[in-house]
Amino acid sequence: MSGRGVLVTGASRGIGRAVAAAFAGEGDRVAIHHRDSAEQARQLLGELPGQGHTVVQADLAHPDEVRRMADTAAETLGGIDVLVNNAGIFLHHPITELSYEEWQAAWRRTLDVNLVGAANVTWCALQHMPAGGRIVNVSSRGAFRGEPDGPAYGAAKAGLNAFGQSLAIALAPRGIAVATVAPGFVATDMTNEHLKPPRGDEIRAQSPFGRVAEPEEIAAAVVYLASPAAEWASGAVLDLNGASYLR
Repeated sequence: MSGRGVLVTGASRGIGRAVAAAFAGEGDRVAIHHRDSAEQARQLLGELPGQGHTVVQADLAHPDEVRRMADTAAETLGGIDVLVNNAGIFLHHPITELSYEEWQAAWRRTLDVNLVGAANVTWCALQHMPAGGRIVNVSSRGAFRGEPDGPAYGAAKAGLNAFGQSLAIALAPRGIAVATVAPGFVATDMTNEHLKPPRGDEIRAQSPFGRVAEPEEIAAAVVYLASPAAEWASGAVLDLNGASYLR
């Protein structure tokens, strides 16, 4: 088989969709993961250039589904050379506005998908990953800047950063590099409502460029970090926020 086998979680829309398209454009075979967006995933499958792509489904909050999904992706792709942990959810849960029960539920669901889910996908994908493999995690500016309306999201992304750095050390002896991208606001259907005036004007003004990122800009960084040339970036967390937040 030509190209590499690439598993992208949350690939039916937004950043994940752009990432899947970018890898396919490089000649790689892509497994498009989704939770409940089968129609969008099938549409993307029909649009990707090249051959050997597939669609896989799982709720990342359920470990058994994660293992089945990763095994299916590996079988179809002929292994998993690259894993992109992109899938994530954002739940509005300000601490001052929720009952104790609602607060706990928001934390459980967010961590189950955004952090524990990503960790489980990684374990399962690693069973099929050869030397020279690459893992790229999609974090967030919110891991550093804070997410007052979604504190579990910010905490999960901060955890994802630490997880990636831990694995960069653990997997280097196997020749596997692990890196992370931390985008700020990106123009996707997930953020579309936030980007409408007047809130959108405030968000765009956060960057001195006066705009937010396009998904393809994030995808370009992911493709680089997954490349053979990027081994020495292992352990890095790359900010992609247009200088809207500097640390």
